[in-house]
Amino acid sequence: MTLDLDPDRLLPADPATRETARALYASVAALPIISPHGHVDPMLLLEDEPFSDPAELFIRRDHYVTRLLHSAGIDLATLGVGSSARAEPREVWRAFAANWHLFAGTASGYWLTHEFATLFGIDVEPSDETADVIYDAIAERLDQPDYRPRALFDRFGIEVLATTDDPMDDLGAHAALASDPGFRGRILPTFRPDAYLDPEASDFTARVERLTGWHGTAPDDFAGYLEALESRRAHFLSHGAVSADHGVREPYTVDLSDEDAAALYRQAVAGTLAPAGARAFRGNMLLRMAGMSARDGLVMTIHPGVFRNHSEATFRRLGPDTGHDIPVRTEYTENLRPLLERHGLDPNLHLVLFAVDETAYSREIAPLAGFYPSVFIGAPWWFLDAPDAVLRFRAAVTETAGFSRGSGFIDDTRAFLSIPARHDMARRLDCAFLARLVNEGRLSLPAAERIAVELVDALPRKVFKL
Repeated sequence: MTLDLDPDRLLPADPATRETARALYASVAALPIISPHGHVDPMLLLEDEPFSDPAELFIRRDHYVTRLLHSAGIDLATLGVGSSARAEPREVWRAFAANWHLFAGTASGYWLTHEFATLFGIDVEPSDETADVIYDAIAERLDQPDYRPRALFDRFGIEVLATTDDPMDDLGAHAALASDPGFRGRILPTFRPDAYLDPEASDFTARVERLTGWHGTAPDDFAGYLEALESRRAHFLSHGAVSADHGVREPYTVDLSDEDAAALYRQAVAGTLAPAGARAFRGNMLLRMAGMSARDGLVMTIHPGVFRNHSEATFRRLGPDTGHDIPVRTEYTENLRPLLERHGLDPNLHLVLFAVDETAYSREIAPLAGFYPSVFIGAPWWFLDAPDAVLRFRAAVTETAGFSRGSGFIDDTRAFLSIPARHDMARRLDCAFLARLVNEGRLSLPAAERIAVELVDALPRKVFKL
């Protein structure tokens, strides 16, 4: 079967509305990509080495792909997933191609179709019969200079790309890219302190000892610990960082005195903190991170609501980040109130709230962003960054908070080649939504034209202080 890439994909089926959406999309299709939150390794661009093989590029590191194949009975280890798993790339590709039908109607199927067609000129669907032909066609391209990471970065039209980085990272790759006259993009580090704020995280004490040792203070000195975190944030700021990201199970916050927080901290470092105390410490540190953001200007993003490593058997066998993280319900209104009581009215704080619980957007995030000047609506994330979910998101938040309180699209991906496909999807869907408002008489065409551009350009620059 042919691999069909409809030029009007995702645009409304109604002819008149589709015509309006086409015109809106034409005005934004070629605008530069601004990606202020993602997980691409900066070494990819610094080393600029050819991609190794199609399976590594499209399958092994894409949890959207591997988890669906696993649900159909294909062992993750067979796909090369996991720190110790090894698999022959062509066999991984064959397993994927033979099961291409599983991706019908999925976001990952949509993105992969876009990538195959636009980047590699593939015009047939993956299958048992076409697997080797497609593999060879892609592999041949990967050896060409035009398919090196930097060449693709330029081809994709990426202006800004943020990475996600450990607080103790020296950010040497970022510094090297920033000083390289041959590289024109902005690669921004992002401060991700979760493992240093959660007493129940693995190696918490060892991480804190490294942090405070770098700062020259005792591991159990709470004031020194806070100073060390602020110093590392300053290090990130000096390397171009614009945000700090927090991937928490729940966005719980609690306001504690320095004395009470220090007592919990000492127990945490000693490994004697009870679960209730660990939750209180995490909640207090999330609040304190907002205070630091209000002072130093790093945008604070919160990505909550995921049960990490849901399959214990898979975790034991293959390790973390192997595709079995599952969404849970998210509550913001009560959980975030202590933080907002302290910092919600501070004009220097930009707080971007995400969710993988769709109900949270209309129930809590849009109303919060519609009142607090510090709060912005994060784009649909993870399981929700899919065509129908994006349209549901637009309908859920716009009537309450309008367009101006959004973050702009966030691709949040490790899959470098999927970045243009994801941003193009978002632009088409936003234009489809705007076109419907125009054709229903709810928005003027000039206003829709302005908003379409703002969603792609002005809003992410404003929210992430670019």
